Amino acid sequence: MPDRQKPVQAGLPPEAADALPVSAAQIEHAAALLDAGGLVAFPTETVYGLGGDAQNPDAVARIYAAKGRPANHPVIVHLAPQGDPAYWVEHLPQEAQRLIDAFWPGPLTLILKRAARIPAAVSGGQDSVGLRCPSHPVAQALLEAFSVLRNGHGGVAAPSANRFGHVSPTTAQHVRDEFGSAIHVLDGGASDVGIESTILDLSRGFPALLRPGRVTPQEIADVLGEAPRLPDGSDATAPRASGTLKAHYAPRTPLALLPFNVLEPLLAARTAGERVALVARASRAGQWADAEGVHFIAAPEDPHVYARELYGLLRALDRANVARILIEKLPDTIEWIAVNDRLGRAAAAFEAQSQG
Repeated sequence: MPDRQKPVQAGLPPEAADALPVSAAQIEHAAALLDAGGLVAFPTETVYGLGGDAQNPDAVARIYAAKGRPANHPVIVHLAPQGDPAYWVEHLPQEAQRLIDAFWPGPLTLILKRAARIPAAVSGGQDSVGLRCPSHPVAQALLEAFSVLRNGHGGVAAPSANRFGHVSPTTAQHVRDEFGSAIHVLDGGASDVGIESTILDLSRGFPALLRPGRVTPQEIADVLGEAPRLPDGSDATAPRASGTLKAHYAPRTPLALLPFNVLEPLLAARTAGERVALVARASRAGQWADAEGVHFIAAPEDPHVYARELYGLLRALDRANVARILIEKLPDTIEWIAVNDRLGRAAAAFEAQSQG
């Protein structure tokens, strides 16, 4: 529709639109697909999302069907920088506004009580809703274009653009590897953060971390003046949230996450001709870095770099013709909480299989 070209440009200064890795016409087309109830995969700073109109239950159902996602597992609603989070919730508490001012646009999702006007489909049937505003310029352009079509109240429900439980995508090619040509993809380059957003629950009167990410508990505490409760498995009243199942983010190749002193006997005892991958810090790898039959990957020493490279690494190892992936367990410190969370859930997928 030709009259939509102007609104698409309205949300972005001309210099910002010119700098995007996609054209205004591509943004316009993707926004029109969302408006018609279709799905669009788009880049964010965390991972690529599989997006649909958050206020269209049929579009949300298409997301669940494409991913093979359980219908009771909620999705996150993505808003444009100019969007109004208060539209989506019963009440926007001061604590939420302070976090929005501090971290949006960025990799922080807030769980709040859902407004009655918002379909329960995005919440897996719960009375809460997850909201975030991504910082990736392509995501912002798409969300702004879609929001203009919806009188400023457009929101895009978007879990990661992959089959449910599998490794999240951080490039457009990863999405194509999952869905082929069935899903329209906006290519915005590689995601900079590389793992999903931090999820903070504010729906019960106190802050509780449901999923760790780039925004750390200490940064949240610095804004709120109190530390969020950390996930320890004992919070029975916590709402369900994206990416919090015990087994998740798993490659197809069996993966084990163990301390290095436990990995070494496994490496020594592998059968003749068995080829395994070893992901460990170079300072620990020793003789195994050059051992026959060991596909060694030097793990990044910096947690942010490790997070950025993690999902691409797991996808590459699925193509590396190895029987197993052995990963050195990382330090049990707050700096590594997000990477440990993703690796732990990936390993749990295979622990569940071995116990079954």
